[in-house]
Amino acid sequence: MDTTTITIRQARPEEYEALGALTAQAYLDGGHLDFGAEDPYLDVLRDVAARAAAAEVLVAEADGTVLGCVTYVPSGGPMADIARESEAEIRMLAVSSAARGRGAGETLVRECVRRAKEAGRTGLVLSTQTSMHAAHRLYGRLGFVRTPERDWRPIETVPLLAYALTL
Repeated sequence: MDTTTITIRQARPEEYEALGALTAQAYLDGGHLDFGAEDPYLDVLRDVAARAAAAEVLVAEADGTVLGCVTYVPSGGPMADIARESEAEIRMLAVSSAARGRGAGETLVRECVRRAKEAGRTGLVLSTQTSMHAAHRLYGRLGFVRTPERDWRPIETVPLLAYALTL
């Protein structure tokens, strides 16, 4: 996997709509929404402007093409779901179907780890759906461990698995 040409940067406001569409499509393509194209969570996935107002939306790109994005929550606030006081959190990691397998997801997660370390956070946490098997493998490869005591459900039909990386 060649990640040398992938760069990470902050999302720009003029990209928010396209990044929202990329994120929503990644969840749809992966079958991660209970109600498919009618799932109410799609509105949340598409609302990159709201995420960028409360956290950092990072973009992976190569040769001028956006490959994916992630929301990095450096500390607390409305975008934090499970982060404790000294932890950062990752939300809504998404890679376009055309870019899967190129290292964009890994590069985005590594950048979140780097930022969390640089900020002096004690850990980096995330929640993931039970169906996101490729993401589970990625997190394990990068040293994240399952923390079942932090699993939760935003709604009854959506169990989320928690992972943590001690920094």
